[in-house]
Amino acid sequence: MKLKQLIALVPLCLLALNANAGEVRAAVAANFTAPVKLIAEQFQADTGHTVKLSFGSTGKFYSQIKAGAPFDVLLAADDTTPARMAREGLGDGASQFTYAVGKLVLWSKKPGLVDARGEVLKGQFDKLAIANPKLAPYGLAAQETLTSLGLWSAVQERIVMGESISQTMQFADTGNADLAFVALSQTIKDGKAITGSTWMVPQNLYTSIRQDAIVLAAPQDKAAAEAFLKYLKGAKAIAVIKGFGYDLP
Repeated sequence: MKLKQLIALVPLCLLALNANAGEVRAAVAANFTAPVKLIAEQFQADTGHTVKLSFGSTGKFYSQIKAGAPFDVLLAADDTTPARMAREGLGDGASQFTYAVGKLVLWSKKPGLVDARGEVLKGQFDKLAIANPKLAPYGLAAQETLTSLGLWSAVQERIVMGESISQTMQFADTGNADLAFVALSQTIKDGKAITGSTWMVPQNLYTSIRQDAIVLAAPQDKAAAEAFLKYLKGAKAIAVIKGFGYDLP
């Protein structure tokens, strides 16, 4: 086949791809914002499907989906919410899988404030931001960490709570809190640690943060929704996920 013929076929191939393309409406845990934006771009380029991303706390998404919010897939910050949704008929249990294992860190915008052992929590600071443990799994992990350290009661008056892990990070980034328990992924940009100081919280201090995805009960385009979750298991997506500091199960 000649070059001119091949070039002429390209628009036809693109037209066929677009004709079969669908849209995936994805509810995504706030900690996974940066990685999923990159993955969604790659997914669209490779498949023609588009992804409409919404970000927030896993607990709020559960309530919204139960009330009929129009989402096709949930990328949660835990494994219990997707399992609960499957039990309640809100999601397809056969599609559930762990796409990432999150890591909790204590972060401050101030370089040198957070030490390598987290001893700053026992010292002088004004405010500590955590996500609401009732809504956000990373907030629950922060509560578990403080409880394991015997500090939960001692820091109560200095805690400020965010509705999501994104708002929690914002508190520390804007100076409204000296410290914040956030996801490791939030402290990474372009493959490098952002300015500030960080303590990687030992994973024996909190329950493992297994983040599961699930196709919801009535997706508008089941094939596209399933294709997106399948893509999350592929090499390109895994490279992005690892690049933001997540582990895989």
